[in-house]
Amino acid sequence: MKIYIYYGGRGLIDDPTLYVINKMEEVFQELHVTVERFNLYELKNNITTLPQTIKEADGIVLATTVEWFGIGGYMQQFLDACWLYGDKEKISKTYMCPIVMSTTYGEREGKLNLANAWEILGGRPCSGICGYISDTSIFEDNDEYIKIIEKKAENMYRTINQKMASFPASNQAVKKMVSITKNTDLTPQESEQLSRYASDDSYVRRQKEDIQELTSLFRDMMGNGESEEGEEEYIRDFQTHFVPQPGFKAVYKIQIEGKKRPLIIEINGAENNYYYGNASSCDVEIRMKKETMDDIIFSRMTFQRAFMGGAMKMKGDFRILRTLDQIFVFMGKTI
Repeated sequence: MKIYIYYGGRGLIDDPTLYVINKMEEVFQELHVTVERFNLYELKNNITTLPQTIKEADGIVLATTVEWFGIGGYMQQFLDACWLYGDKEKISKTYMCPIVMSTTYGEREGKLNLANAWEILGGRPCSGICGYISDTSIFEDNDEYIKIIEKKAENMYRTINQKMASFPASNQAVKKMVSITKNTDLTPQESEQLSRYASDDSYVRRQKEDIQELTSLFRDMMGNGESEEGEEEYIRDFQTHFVPQPGFKAVYKIQIEGKKRPLIIEINGAENNYYYGNASSCDVEIRMKKETMDDIIFSRMTFQRAFMGGAMKMKGDFRILRTLDQIFVFMGKTI
């Protein structure tokens, strides 16, 4: 038989809960039970993975201390993790003994909360222990208290060994009617990582940009065999207004809004080539709306003014961008 103890206190020397679970461990060991303790305050960074350990246990002890209000954050985190990531089928066959000692007020409520939480998870609660202990020396001076602890440990052993049945709890019926638990294939670590990413604005922005690029890529792949309407648009305009610059060589990629593929302009001295498609490499990448391109073609704007005014975005060498207004002179073009 295996019994695991999950301690949700802070590990203080005078914590009465530690005295109780130490005494229970002694009784379990005398009964040849394998006992393992998990101190949640030491494992706070891995609490979300601890529910997986329940799979190996026949019974568990949830032990915590009420220091001012409630069962404490570590124990609440553990119960949350059991709800989100625990094996509900295994939990439904696992007995749980709640141990709540208080140095203030609220030990009965704490014990009841642990029992209710375990029942809602589908588990089987055993009779537990709760009490107000202002000083652990009280245990040393009272053999009756020690007998109570030992008796509870023996009763838990007997309950697990005999697999005692219990009446159905009403909170189980309510949970079936109103609770919606979403199944997830993510591990606790992956869920936490996604939570961090979701709160990172720059990461979310990059992901949206990547999705847009992938969408554009797949759209291009799907339309590869189709001829694009207006595929020759602007090409004749560039051809007829080309002014060669000796020794100048560059490749421009112009993505015009509404076009499936970018316009590629390849310049090598007096040679020039234009097509809609993809280039293996380019010196300048440009993005603009169709209205902006029309303004440039009809002499209402230059490439440099469009960039300076924010109507056009570019990436690459700015000197090569400025040369566009020298090798393509649209002055005098009419509609």
